[in-house]
Amino acid sequence: MKNPWKTNSKKQIYDNPWINVTEHDVTNPSGNPGIYGVVSFKNKAIGIIPIDKNLNTWLVGQYRYTLEEYSWEIPMGGGPLNEDYLESAKRELREETGITAKNWTNIARIHTSNSVTDEEGFIYLAEDLEFGEPQFEDTEDIQIKKIPFDQAIEMIMQNEITDAISIAGLLKVNQLIKTN
Repeated sequence: MKNPWKTNSKKQIYDNPWINVTEHDVTNPSGNPGIYGVVSFKNKAIGIIPIDKNLNTWLVGQYRYTLEEYSWEIPMGGGPLNEDYLESAKRELREETGITAKNWTNIARIHTSNSVTDEEGFIYLAEDLEFGEPQFEDTEDIQIKKIPFDQAIEMIMQNEITDAISIAGLLKVNQLIKTN
């Protein structure tokens, strides 16, 4: 489909190691002038759903500064744009849980808050698991919880998991489990 927006100019407003914010002077689809703010991430969002042979999964819990609340989520992190996303997924799962996996399946490509950001995410299913020690980054104060997969779905339904990437990935894996 043809883009109905016209970009007249762009101006960088903010930049740090994780994001860049630009203001776009635009002509909107009605032909009127306007502005559009775009948040661009410097990494891809990478989420991982580890599943063992007994249909258990692992969640990580941490306080999310931006929300000012504690959050239970699937293991996830940022994948550098120049790094293979599967390699990023393997690293993030190992860092946050100590888990490595022999079998990996890319199950979803997603966009988050696509009205203000161009963030792109990839979600992987990790199976045939091996266990070791987590290797947390200095910004992480993480709790790890092993639960039956059905309990993770119930946590979504009870609004105990609210992270969009976690919800999308867990519901997608739930559908895969039901159809296999």
